[in-house]
Amino acid sequence: MNRYAAAAQSGAGTLCPDITLDACSFSRLTIDVRRVLITENETNFLALPNAPGAIAIFGSGYGWDALAKARWLERCTIHYWGDIDTHGFAILDQLRGHFPHVTSILMDRVTLDAHTAFWGREDKPQRGDLHRLAPEELSLYNDLRDNRIREGLRLEQEHLGFGWVRERIDRLLRQD
Repeated sequence: MNRYAAAAQSGAGTLCPDITLDACSFSRLTIDVRRVLITENETNFLALPNAPGAIAIFGSGYGWDALAKARWLERCTIHYWGDIDTHGFAILDQLRGHFPHVTSILMDRVTLDAHTAFWGREDKPQRGDLHRLAPEELSLYNDLRDNRIREGLRLEQEHLGFGWVRERIDRLLRQD
């Protein structure tokens, strides 16, 4: 059974604790949120700032079928923050199959290039064609898939500098 952890700030000064829900319970949530940030790493989830009208979701990987039952997500701005590797982009592509309006964050060439000291190796890269990526995402995915930068290159999201992440998340949260 898929389970999702969520954290939200529901109103002025009112914090909701981190909670874990099964997919059915998550799909029936009745909360007033406008923005959703999904991340695959628990450390990153816990470090995200609270923001009015926003919720953070941790978990799922490729398991978006269960999350897709939460039709209330269709009215939210959704951002996905995954690893910069072929599987991170494949997960983003799959998520867009349910929620086409999802945007990626911190999954770009500038972020990759700024963190060369933390580049790792992806042992079993995704090789398929992805059809729901934005042009910049697709270009980076193809560079990773075809080993144009370095063989098996990956940058795990938990290796990004906190200041780098915080600046981009703050910029994102100021958009409205």
